[in-house]
Amino acid sequence: MTDWLKAAQSQKEEYLNDLTTLIKIPSVRNDNEATPEYPLGPAPAQALKAFLEMAEQDGFRVKNIDNVAGFAEWGEGDETLAILAHLDVMPAGKGWETDPFNPVIKDGNLYGRGVSDDKGPGMAAYYALKYLKDHGAVFKQKVRFIVGTDEENDWTGMKRYFEVEPAPTYGFSPDAEFPLINGEKGQVSLLLDIDGGNEGEVVLKHFDSGLRFNMVPRDAEATIEAVDNEAVATAFTDFLDENPITGSIESDADGIKLTVVGKAAHGMEPEKGINAGTYLATFLKQLDIRGHAGDFIDFLASYLHLDTRVNHFNAAFATDKMGEMTMNAGILKFDQQAGGHVDMNFRYPEGITADEILNRIKPVAADHNFAISRTQGEVPHYVDADDPIVTTLLKAYVDQTGDQTAQAEVVGGGTYGRLMSRGVAFGALMPDTPNTMHQPNEFQPVDDLIKSMAIYMQAIHDLVVE
Repeated sequence: MTDWLKAAQSQKEEYLNDLTTLIKIPSVRNDNEATPEYPLGPAPAQALKAFLEMAEQDGFRVKNIDNVAGFAEWGEGDETLAILAHLDVMPAGKGWETDPFNPVIKDGNLYGRGVSDDKGPGMAAYYALKYLKDHGAVFKQKVRFIVGTDEENDWTGMKRYFEVEPAPTYGFSPDAEFPLINGEKGQVSLLLDIDGGNEGEVVLKHFDSGLRFNMVPRDAEATIEAVDNEAVATAFTDFLDENPITGSIESDADGIKLTVVGKAAHGMEPEKGINAGTYLATFLKQLDIRGHAGDFIDFLASYLHLDTRVNHFNAAFATDKMGEMTMNAGILKFDQQAGGHVDMNFRYPEGITADEILNRIKPVAADHNFAISRTQGEVPHYVDADDPIVTTLLKAYVDQTGDQTAQAEVVGGGTYGRLMSRGVAFGALMPDTPNTMHQPNEFQPVDDLIKSMAIYMQAIHDLVVE
């Protein structure tokens, strides 16, 4: 029997070198830099090009699809195993203790944006496939390692892949956690927009919190004009002392600038973060802000703050199979001239639809003078626990970790696995490792990454090698 961990350890140095090359590319989608040649901006395309060059040098058949997706392929056969990863990353945001795009190893942990989501796991799966190819494994099926470049947004790249390439038979995405995810909740964002305008003694000139819909906002800032600046400063200092946040207050040319720092977290588990935006709104609600600015602040403070299950809307929903519906208030913005915008991102189980969610939120939104719409979203996805893709991958995980209690699970995150009827998410976050995806100081233990490579080696071998 092959010692897969020993095989993975033999790839460690080369793997870390290639991973470092990819992490140094700040592959954040940037629509402001989009061109016909680079529809998602040049940085994601640069990461795609770098990966495909690596794979071609390693002897794989490769293809670049419109600079938004690509694949490395090996083997022949009527059936195709797909391994779907992504090369884009979330914005780094604030709060890093190291350069997010210059990876470093400290105390056995590799730090950098994308180490956990998803360059580290993706390259571990790629190296597992590469090892099998290089060591003469005979594949009974075709294997395609497919990469997208905007998984953290609207999946333009992978959707394009499925438009122009044949659908795989089955597959997995190394873009989540172990043991294995065979169910993913549905996703939809409700988009709420309100006109600008102020009434009252205090003027809200500007409010800004959140980078992406699927991140809990770590930072928030607001600029106000107040009659009594000293009273506001005293109240804000007391508010900071009484809540699990930090912040500052300063005067600028437009008035008083208030800043709050909370804690970022992945939008699929918003309860694990501290939403700086809703905390700042909770403070501002104490002030005499009225008009549409007051509606905006009251909506954030009275309905979104500390309510990731939308109980304040009487909209909570859960099922035994897939668990609770969750909501992340990811983008919260207001300008006194341009108006305000709120993005409420939902992860929901089977048994409720996106339109039903919208209809549950709409009355409160309307009472606060918001217009409401929704994104297209994704419906819930589930693969039976007895499917061979589930049982084979779980066995590989159990064999390599010794965890006899491992079971498939359902999560609120969304991965490329849901693009296939027999697609699952598989690693690479270990159960006892902190989840730092979408957070400052994102890291993975190097030993975890190498062990995940061993798991992927056995899994791919058991699925497709004769």
